[in-house]
Amino acid sequence: MMPTEPATRRIPVRGLTLNIAESGPADGPLTVLLHGFPETWWSWRRQIGPLGAAGLRVVAPDQRGYGQSSRPEGIAAYHLDRLAEDVIGLADALGQDRVRLAGHDWGGLVAWWVAARYPDRVERLAILNAPHPDVFGAYARRHPSQALRSFYVGLFQIPGLPEALLRAGDCAGLRRALTSSSRPGAFTPHDLDLYAAAWRRPGAITAMLNWYRALRLKRDPAPGPIRPPVLVLWGERDTALERGLAAESLQLCAEGAVRYFPQATHWLQHEEPQEINAALIGFLAASSPGTQA
Repeated sequence: MMPTEPATRRIPVRGLTLNIAESGPADGPLTVLLHGFPETWWSWRRQIGPLGAAGLRVVAPDQRGYGQSSRPEGIAAYHLDRLAEDVIGLADALGQDRVRLAGHDWGGLVAWWVAARYPDRVERLAILNAPHPDVFGAYARRHPSQALRSFYVGLFQIPGLPEALLRAGDCAGLRRALTSSSRPGAFTPHDLDLYAAAWRRPGAITAMLNWYRALRLKRDPAPGPIRPPVLVLWGERDTALERGLAAESLQLCAEGAVRYFPQATHWLQHEEPQEINAALIGFLAASSPGTQA
């Protein structure tokens, strides 16, 4: 049964316009769901309604460069610091001082970084298949198998060529990247068509690639351990990210736990929606301290 599509609207956030999907009571704890590459807020379509029904005020934005949100020009506009500032700016625009975060893939990197830089603004942090930004480089240097899995990051640094490759054949490469790395049926033809419509928007693919290109820009390391409680959910059949990244990331947390999903791939919220929803609700909707899920 297809989930009911949530309401969407566009709101100004620190000089940008972000397109957001919303669910849940206006007075519930603000809970922001951050998507990754190459998706939009639609990646959380199976989570938005259930989390809202659990009493959370759920907001899932198209992050900068994606979907119907603003696409600032230049690589520097996609520095991890700027991406984290968007999340805090979104909370400010919604009149909330504190936020609960869930992030998948690149959205997970942003969520880690928000918690690192703004620990007093983050109540809880749920991460789906995304390493802490300060962990990945050192891990890949120690594990050549991870470096091989990440070869595409180098390809994405080349000006122009990846854009041409990803646009070809109505974004056939991006469609194939999703379906070939996930369990059969995780992405429906409707899902892929919605994403393709977002990828075809002027400047969208360059903006999406600029997230990767900005990785080479100088960034100060996190100022200390992640202070808010952290729950990491990890699909073990991820073709891009090794299981060991989850444990390495937890070493940078003051309080954290990990739950592995042996049959899930990188796209675990698509493939195991009921279990992921239960885990997220148990963790993000909790009022007491700790990482129970």
